Amino acid sequence: MEPFESDRLIYLIVLLAMVAGWFFMNNRISMNKTLQYAAIWGMIFIGGAAAVGLWEDIRRDADRAQIGVTREGTIIVPRAFDGHYYLSAAVNGANVRFVVDTGATDLVLTQDDAARAGLNPETLAYQGRANTANGEVRTAYVRLDEVRLGPASDYDVPAVVNAGEMNQSLLGMGYLQRWGRIEIANNELILSR
Repeated sequence: MEPFESDRLIYLIVLLAMVAGWFFMNNRISMNKTLQYAAIWGMIFIGGAAAVGLWEDIRRDADRAQIGVTREGTIIVPRAFDGHYYLSAAVNGANVRFVVDTGATDLVLTQDDAARAGLNPETLAYQGRANTANGEVRTAYVRLDEVRLGPASDYDVPAVVNAGEMNQSLLGMGYLQRWGRIEIANNELILSR
């Protein structure tokens, strides 16, 4: 434990002991009521400690916008709390949330996202195969009329619809290579053309 953290812990323990001592001294007559108050203050203390412990994470996530666009058209995506980069793009006019996956070859849509983008997943020809972390899945190759990310629009974009269970659509290298520069620095993904 760091010296700074030890000092804080000692201070909190002394503060808790003083509050508890005050309650016991003031309420010696009704011990049951004193124990109730002690339990309430204990819960308040634990809640406060949890809020202080999580405050940096809460503040960091609240301060960051999902996506930033510079005047030059550069897209800046902050890293999420789980370590991934998420962004939303308009696919055939429908808003689709992607996880950036440099290990994925293609732009991969879930069946739900494909349907929202105007494709009918039930009528697609799932003739392709892809090896994923969950094993082999069937895929259908499609062409998207438009993918719009920030100020940039791409037309006739090749993509894949996954026949398997997927929680999130993937923005893979098939789309990312359309950007002239892909950079990860200071917990941000930077895309520029």
